[in-house]
Amino acid sequence: MAVRPRVAFQGDRGAYSEQAALQLLGAECTSFREIEPVPCASFDEVFEGVQGGVLDWGVVPIENSLAGSIHRNYDLLLRHDLSIVGECNLRISHCLIAHPGVSLGEIRRVYSHPQALAQCEHSLATLDGVEVIAAADTAGSVRLVKEQGWQDAAAIASEAAAALYGMAVLRRAFEDERHNYTRFLLLSREASAQPAAGIETGVDARALAPEGDYKTSLAFAGRNEPGLLFKCLSAFALRDIDLTKIESRPIRGVPWEYVFYLDFSGSLTNDRCRRAVEQLREMATFVRVFGSYPRTRPAWNEPEVEGE
Repeated sequence: MAVRPRVAFQGDRGAYSEQAALQLLGAECTSFREIEPVPCASFDEVFEGVQGGVLDWGVVPIENSLAGSIHRNYDLLLRHDLSIVGECNLRISHCLIAHPGVSLGEIRRVYSHPQALAQCEHSLATLDGVEVIAAADTAGSVRLVKEQGWQDAAAIASEAAAALYGMAVLRRAFEDERHNYTRFLLLSREASAQPAAGIETGVDARALAPEGDYKTSLAFAGRNEPGLLFKCLSAFALRDIDLTKIESRPIRGVPWEYVFYLDFSGSLTNDRCRRAVEQLREMATFVRVFGSYPRTRPAWNEPEVEGE
């Protein structure tokens, strides 16, 4: 029997990150026959496990369409020697979950991750006399309510988490804003590990077609002088390369100095993109390329599923 690749994610089983792992690695939407999901207590544990070779892949969120960037994971990208080999945009649809047979009127406490609670703020306000309690993660909140046997408590998490723990969904689409997406990254020790077909690995990055829809992520820093950022970004503007994301983070130990994270459309197998990065290296004091990988299509342009 073939050994299933071990895929790490932060949170409990049933977490949104676990759903992203299924989407990224091509497994059936409700099956784990192709991969072994490995829950981790923290993002640090995900990065360290993959870099140390204990885990084969890592799946981490990098930004949410409502809450913005997950800064911790930007910092961890720079701190570890891992490559980005894939991405996906996952629709985040929250459910209000409780024990089977419990009615909405019996709920007195609701548990979930602070971000999930914030995304359901108006829906929660419609529940009279309910205490809102922050917890470590969404799926873990379902597990907590389940294990404690609380009949007067509910959790906010995915429908997959409810099914996994044998709990009931009191309300679906509990989030205030339907257009709620999280972008997840797939991390690997090998820059050439492209899971484009199932979970096959070892595809040489040079074999990727430059004409394909790819994205490249990198980080750079430079001397704090007038016009530095303008000059660095001009390497891409002069070549009509679309910048899809730019983020700045403080450099530890150097007050008021920053490292810039940049995503742009295209692969480094493309001469135009490669020359832009070469020009960037001439102006910056530091450049780190995290990888070129298939760009996910914008899921928010897809029609809404009836009944959601």
